[in-house]
Amino acid sequence: MNILRECEGAERIGIGGHVRPDGDCVGACLALQQYLTKALPRAEVKVFLEKPADIFAGLKGFEGIDSGFGAREPFDVFFALDCDKGRLGGGEKYFDGAKKTVNIDHHISNQGCAQVNYIEPEASSTCELLYDLMEKEYLDRDLAMALYTGIIHDSGVFQYSNTSPKTMEAGAELIRYGFDFPRLIEETFFQRTYYQTQILGRALIESMRFMDGRCIVSCVDQKMMEFYHVGSKDLDGIVNHLRNIKGIHCAVFMYQTGLLEYKVSMRSDELVDVAKVASYFGGGGHMRAAGCTMSGTFHDCVNNLSLHIEEQLRAEK
Repeated sequence: MNILRECEGAERIGIGGHVRPDGDCVGACLALQQYLTKALPRAEVKVFLEKPADIFAGLKGFEGIDSGFGAREPFDVFFALDCDKGRLGGGEKYFDGAKKTVNIDHHISNQGCAQVNYIEPEASSTCELLYDLMEKEYLDRDLAMALYTGIIHDSGVFQYSNTSPKTMEAGAELIRYGFDFPRLIEETFFQRTYYQTQILGRALIESMRFMDGRCIVSCVDQKMMEFYHVGSKDLDGIVNHLRNIKGIHCAVFMYQTGLLEYKVSMRSDELVDVAKVASYFGGGGHMRAAGCTMSGTFHDCVNNLSLHIEEQLRAEK
């Protein structure tokens, strides 16, 4: 796919990503905005996202993100990045009203939702895909920094199983542009506030192993979030800490989003395909990292997830 060819003649270009945007989503949207602004200076390029975490405020274009979804005129081209159109939130109306739609993603559960689709499940991140698609003459320090942010967040700083030699090569080329990549990794991936650390500790203390100790689950309800003064953005990474416990093949982290409603994140090793599990409940993701939204009590949700996780673990015996 040639990004610039798809935007040929466009005067208004919109870019959107999924609700609760993570590092890959934010990095991809801002990187594509910078790229198109440089390559197509006559075009107006806007990014629409739910308000991202402030840890990404150092990326160029962050302050210009439209989180109020206030645009009224239709777009000549609209890009859905790192998701299908059903997860665009307030940006879905722009996608539906655009003259041309483009979908770029790396999630195996995405079957393509646009007129032009570029879905590569083998890639570590949408930012890795954008790096491959971009003409390198337009890359600069700020654009490289945005792409690198997405790659490190979705590859776990090059430690997850979706990291390939190609991922490492892209990262090596991007740091040649001279941004402070150790600081970027520390401030956006590892660093936690005091309250984020407290809720992490609480989630770990109250976690429960099940299925003969091969799986683990933890849940944070709305009262607990209010007590620790945290929101959904402050819960990133908890599921990875659960997965790192010795002997755990599948980790489940849930937080309450409404009455009898939970956002579920799952991480696993090679024994469990959590994308397959999530798909039963209308979610998706990757084989080792996936999520969904579920309704019911906490115990209902765990029991329903367990049926599908156990099926896979039993098949491995």
